[in-house]
Amino acid sequence: MSVSRRRRTSRAALAAGVTVALCTALGAASSRAAAPDATDGLFLTVSGAGDTWIHGVRLSCPDTRGTHPHGAAACDALASAHGDLDTLRGEPHVCTREYDPVTVTASGSWRGAPVNWHREYPNACTMDAATGPLFRF
Repeated sequence: MSVSRRRRTSRAALAAGVTVALCTALGAASSRAAAPDATDGLFLTVSGAGDTWIHGVRLSCPDTRGTHPHGAAACDALASAHGDLDTLRGEPHVCTREYDPVTVTASGSWRGAPVNWHREYPNACTMDAATGPLFRF
């Protein structure tokens, strides 16, 4: 085999090796980006007037641990709102005009973006109508 032919063969082998290494590195990087972060999730609370009572739950999507009683529906609601709790569709229904305020909070991260959200509703029914399954626990 001539010297120039050996050089072409070794260059082709080197190029193939570099291509394989780059593809492997890019594949690993994209799989890391697609994998959910272990710290990604929201801590959700609902509290009564004057903090006379409080309930809380951690929601990680997908809710594989089952910590939220309506985890799949809550994750779907968050996904539909693209993580923006101000745009939750909720499940509108008729509520009484009773005034027994509840405060809801969500803190943590959703798909890497920080979340620190809270709202007060006149009663639990209006909260449920506005937020749907997210705060049903």
